[in-house]
Amino acid sequence: MTKVFTEIYIYCTDFVINIANITGLSYYEINFFFFCFLYPSAFIGLTSLFFIQKRRWKKCTF
Repeated sequence: MTKVFTEIYIYCTDFVINIANITGLSYYEINFFFFCFLYPSAFIGLTSLFFIQKRRWKKCTF
């Protein structure tokens, strides 16, 4: 199981390094963007989508 997590970590790190090389930014800047902007935005968006769908589900009549 540890090997799986190691492979995922290596893949994600390589992905961030490649994005940094493509955009001309540093690894730390890309990492900052992912964890300070992208991840919280996705979390808030998916949480609000959950509650919207939950409200819609309660309004449904069968």
